[in-house]
Amino acid sequence: MNPILTFVVVLVGFYGLSTSKNIIKSIFSVTIIESGIILLFLNIGNLNGGTIPIITDTTTTIVDPLPQALMITTIVIGSTVTALALMLSIKVFHQYGTLDWAIVLRRKDGE
Repeated sequence: MNPILTFVVVLVGFYGLSTSKNIIKSIFSVTIIESGIILLFLNIGNLNGGTIPIITDTTTTIVDPLPQALMITTIVIGSTVTALALMLSIKVFHQYGTLDWAIVLRRKDGE
């Protein structure tokens, strides 16, 4: 995979995070940034011409499985954090009646 593509994915996430006024859109923008970083690490751990790390009779170049294992762990933790953030956004909606950052902060300061 092209590292420029992963950079573009991260930039799209940062653009969404900086321009969104909605809490849900901000949460998903952080998830897009996380996906871009995962792609970057998998791209760094990739080896051209490498094979899967299964020991055979022939000597071949194998790909290190550690970055892949770490990124699977990152995906699981990221999905858990995203679910927690979405649950907290539901609580914010019930408390303030909106998911707009500016209105929530204004109402919070007014209390």
